[in-house]
Amino acid sequence: MDYDEQLERALSEAPDVNDGGDRFTVPDPVVRHEGNVTVYENFAETHDRLARDASHLQKFLQSELGTSAQLDDTGRVRFTGDFKQRRVAAALDEYVESFVLCSECGSPDTKFVTQQGATVMKCEACGALSALPDE
Repeated sequence: MDYDEQLERALSEAPDVNDGGDRFTVPDPVVRHEGNVTVYENFAETHDRLARDASHLQKFLQSELGTSAQLDDTGRVRFTGDFKQRRVAAALDEYVESFVLCSECGSPDTKFVTQQGATVMKCEACGALSALPDE
């Protein structure tokens, strides 16, 4: 049996690992309005899935939305103002692009590390170091 035949046999017997889905999915923000406040209901689930500090994500979102925000004791964020779900989702997508996905390989397996006094994003998959954008 030559190499091509062995390769063909191995590929035909190997399980299909590409199920068509992404292993990394960001939960869609669930927002509801309470008077002049918009409540981000699943904020805790979101920052857990992104593996980022709640206060970092909160500060970014309030900056992107141009409002103030408070994290309540149930893990929800309350934004002052009336914001539609798609606007919060767009801000969340911007956060993921800037502070979660590796700029080199696109992997979500990143973390913030301090090197030589500066905080950078390190990719656990490819080892790349990326400067964090100004917040």
